[in-house]
Amino acid sequence: MSADQWKYIVAGADDAGDRIEVKSPYSGELIETVGSASPAVIEQALANADNARRTIMPNLPGYRRAEILLKTAQLMERDFETLALGIAREGGKPVTDAKVEVARAINTVTLSAHAATDLDGEQLQMDRTAGHENRLAFVAREPIGVVSAISAFNHPVNLIAHQVAPAIAAGCPVVIKPASSTPLSCIRMGRLFLEAGLPEQCLSVIPCRGAAAAPLAADRRVAFLSFIGSAAVGWGLRGRLHPGIRLSLEHGGTAASIVAADADLDLVADKSLKGGYYHAGQVCVSVQNILIHRSLSDAFIEKFTPLVEKLIVGDPTKPETEVGPIIDTAELERVADTVDKALADGAELITGGKRLEHQSYQPTLLGNTHRGMKVFDEEIFGPVVSLCVFDEINEAVAIANDSPFGFQTSVFSNSIDTAFNTAKKLNATAVMINDHTAYRVDWMPFGGRDASGIGLGGVKYAVHEMTRPKLYVTNLR
Repeated sequence: MSADQWKYIVAGADDAGDRIEVKSPYSGELIETVGSASPAVIEQALANADNARRTIMPNLPGYRRAEILLKTAQLMERDFETLALGIAREGGKPVTDAKVEVARAINTVTLSAHAATDLDGEQLQMDRTAGHENRLAFVAREPIGVVSAISAFNHPVNLIAHQVAPAIAAGCPVVIKPASSTPLSCIRMGRLFLEAGLPEQCLSVIPCRGAAAAPLAADRRVAFLSFIGSAAVGWGLRGRLHPGIRLSLEHGGTAASIVAADADLDLVADKSLKGGYYHAGQVCVSVQNILIHRSLSDAFIEKFTPLVEKLIVGDPTKPETEVGPIIDTAELERVADTVDKALADGAELITGGKRLEHQSYQPTLLGNTHRGMKVFDEEIFGPVVSLCVFDEINEAVAIANDSPFGFQTSVFSNSIDTAFNTAKKLNATAVMINDHTAYRVDWMPFGGRDASGIGLGGVKYAVHEMTRPKLYVTNLR
């Protein structure tokens, strides 16, 4: 693409606005500059979406929306390598993992195509009491209206797929703001949706810096807000919404894994390695706190530490790299400072704990952590895993639940009774048994509770969130 094509995607807008420099988090090199949408461009995007809600989407039936989404998935297959390399270059995710992300995103769009033709309602039986025998009633689902989406950097293709494709399936136009650090993937995806036949007013991609995106939450033309990112920003936006708007907020947490006394340590080590250090721990459900029975602690450290130390940190565009850089310098400093403070507070440095060149941080394992430490209580969002020992399983549950967050947790045990009894007591939207906390497939419900968020993602669940029921009652005279 030429530099001009990296502006944004808004039909009828030609105001270049400010510029955003997109740099490699690994090398620091300038990849591209992107137009930062001005207030006029954002207004044009919202006006386009509102017009599409009234005049275009009502004439785009389910089968046609499905065709567009299936075509988009085919175009993503065509551009598979370009999309994956783009993720690695601008977001720092190792290219091997980036390819997995693109494959998942293709599946997300395909699932959304099927959902577009599966928006069934229900008939209500009306003759349950006398006097209503001659009435016929049914509930249909209809699009909620304009969807405003604010996305995050860590999965810049699949998050876009999850925020845009279900909205199209539901019959809703979308205005989406990508993360300022990874806008190129979103622009690529936007162009693929349009190339597949989506009318151009139905989707706008508007890169811009934080405060400029305020209208995307506050404008009365917006019916649904989808936000993925910082809890402080997300909950702050909630207070600015107009009455009636629905929303989905997806934040993070501290993702506890409970390792019972009868757990398979080889399995725990294998799963925790990927769940804790994938994308340098920059995942909202990344394994952060491993609560392990005291009898297993030493053996686990002996088994897990060499695996952590063998992880290859390096250039995310190289196939051998397993851990890439932190997204920006401020985040790197925050991670490093959090670890340093934990050590000052009495945590044990088992391995790691060093800043590396190329904006990277050494995969780190801490011991002797507990509630009251920032590294344990707050989301680290970096390649850092903390160990905390317990003596009795209910103690572990109490530690895990003593948190404002509630997202995904896990339990490792060879006893089905222990596993499910523990899972039932945990405050989480999802509990993985004998797997890491970051496990996800794109058709399952996904989202946080409490401080971790509100609303559900996952294609079927997102489509449900972006539609609303309407009751029709006929008096058969």
